[in-house]
Amino acid sequence: MPTCTQLAETETETETETETEAGKTESEALVDPAHATQLGIADALLTLLRDTGTEPRPDSQLEALTLAVAADLPVLLWGEPGIGKTAALTQLAETLDLPLTTVIASVHEPSDFSGLPILGDDPAEQGVPMAPPDWAVRLVRAGRGLLFLDELSTAPPAVQAALLRLVLERRIGTLQLPPGVRIVAAANPRSSAADGWELSPPLANRFVHLQWVHDHEVVVRGLGGTWPRATLPRLDPRKLPEAVDFARRAVCGLLAARPGLVHRLPSSETRRGGAWPSPRSWEMTLNLIAFATAAGSSREVLSLLVRGAVGDGPGLELLASLDRMDLPDPETLLADPAGADLPERGDLRQAVLDGVVAAVRKRPEKARWDAAWALLVRALDTGAPDLVVVPATTLATLRQEDWDVPASIERLAGAVTLSRRADDAAARAAVATKAGR
Repeated sequence: MPTCTQLAETETETETETETEAGKTESEALVDPAHATQLGIADALLTLLRDTGTEPRPDSQLEALTLAVAADLPVLLWGEPGIGKTAALTQLAETLDLPLTTVIASVHEPSDFSGLPILGDDPAEQGVPMAPPDWAVRLVRAGRGLLFLDELSTAPPAVQAALLRLVLERRIGTLQLPPGVRIVAAANPRSSAADGWELSPPLANRFVHLQWVHDHEVVVRGLGGTWPRATLPRLDPRKLPEAVDFARRAVCGLLAARPGLVHRLPSSETRRGGAWPSPRSWEMTLNLIAFATAAGSSREVLSLLVRGAVGDGPGLELLASLDRMDLPDPETLLADPAGADLPERGDLRQAVLDGVVAAVRKRPEKARWDAAWALLVRALDTGAPDLVVVPATTLATLRQEDWDVPASIERLAGAVTLSRRADDAAARAAVATKAGR
């Protein structure tokens, strides 16, 4: 009869043999030892290298791209070579379950996008039809898809001109692409593009321009075997009417106050090849704001979209005006200064207080003047004291002779005096510095 020690040794040997057999089975699944070749072993190694996983991770770039694609707007991704623009498009197509069609714009002729002339039975009677390329025919047959125009900045001007109708009207020759086809392009900056060209202003103004950058943490973790899986935004059907109304008020409100922003063609050739404001790009902006609002997107995503449509300057002005759209009505604050809910952000609080003083100036009455002082005291108690200095100084100038000074002004006297002392000290320091030179 075997001893306990012998049984344990036997069990250990059996486990080792089982693990070895399992290891052989796993290896044999990749490489058949009986028919192994160096290329076969190399393919097995490549299979192991490609065996990676994914994890959910928020991605503002991909969310902005998805919203623009959902809004049926052409998107142009700008980025240095090798940072993952094509990989992002591949992931997006898989997530949206859209077949991906890639066309390298720089290796095609203008006729590849405007249509190839073919002769019919009687050209004098029927004319010469313009036949579309095979990839366009496949997209029409599928009824849906993601058309990826790569290397756009290396396409010569003649090809860019031929692309105008494709990008805007979705037409190639006599063929109309179906509504289910979305268009995304990619380009490298001229400094890093092979024989690069600046985009023509008419073509550039048809795109939403997104700057594509890499995240080093994502790259490191991905090379370790785990790549991100972005969570795509979802539109809330209950927010659709509200989103449309908000977008129209935002764009129309800004352009009514700043008519010079309706159309502003940049002076430099480089900036003309990017995002700039025009009636067309403002319409795209309106759509993008509506989609971002309906999806509940973050401010960062909205900023990428807006600046990608009309440029940084006009886009930042629009974003600032969006903040002011949510500010409380000055008349509501004057009606109940004790219960006023003032913004936390300093710039927005300053705008509210300035608006209240402007409302009193527009209709100066003793009760409204007193209410404005009460509101300034509340702002002093709940925020930075320096924000009330300018409104308080302006409000004091609106006093009429028969108006008694409210007791609440005493609360503000210290803040105003301290601010003036600080300004005087800064001015004296500047004079002394200048004299020392």
